[in-house]
Amino acid sequence: MPPIILLHCAAGAIDQLSELENNLAHSLLVHRLNFSGHGGLPFAGELFSIQLFAEEVIRFLDKQEIESTHIFGYSMGGYVAMYLAKFHPHRVKKIITLATKFNWNEPFAAKEINMLDPAVIEKKLPAFAGSLEKRHAPNNWKTVLEKTAAMLFEMGKDNPLKPGDLKDIQHETLLLLGDRDKMITAEETRDVYKMLHHAQMVILPDTPHPVEMVNTARLASEIRSLILDTG
Repeated sequence: MPPIILLHCAAGAIDQLSELENNLAHSLLVHRLNFSGHGGLPFAGELFSIQLFAEEVIRFLDKQEIESTHIFGYSMGGYVAMYLAKFHPHRVKKIITLATKFNWNEPFAAKEINMLDPAVIEKKLPAFAGSLEKRHAPNNWKTVLEKTAAMLFEMGKDNPLKPGDLKDIQHETLLLLGDRDKMITAEETRDVYKMLHHAQMVILPDTPHPVEMVNTARLASEIRSLILDTG
């Protein structure tokens, strides 16, 4: 079966993609990993960054003796997938991204950082705080958010993927975006779609940003359609 690796979002973990993994497992050889510091894995001893997470994917592939793989990335995971396609193109086959933000700048980064304040989350979203605590244990979930905020700050100052980088990517790519996503606009996703040489873009109906609210059967169908298409 064709291999695929699933990549999670910023401050998330691979458990969020378990339902998708189960849906894909009968037709694809599914691999998954948590980035360092996420899902209870030890911190890497360095700042979170797209480059760090991409290097972790490469090390995972080497350990599994996988020369190249299809990649599905949710949100930040999709950004990591595209970064790999640019800087490690031979390790990547086809790419599927869901709800991925590519147009990073300082105002947007500042807005996202404000939403990662642990004190505010504890006060206003205690259930979410509890889920983060459980998801990242034994790590301190507040440290995960602090390191994520620092990464976003740096991305706002210097976007790791420039328009010229995206134009260099030759891989078949499917950009998925929910019609109710309040974080990423269809216009900016369409701009990326136009930069890529072999891309498709699909708007998922009745779909907000959180992956837990995505129709998993529809998502799995879109992934299989791209990967298993031999035409």
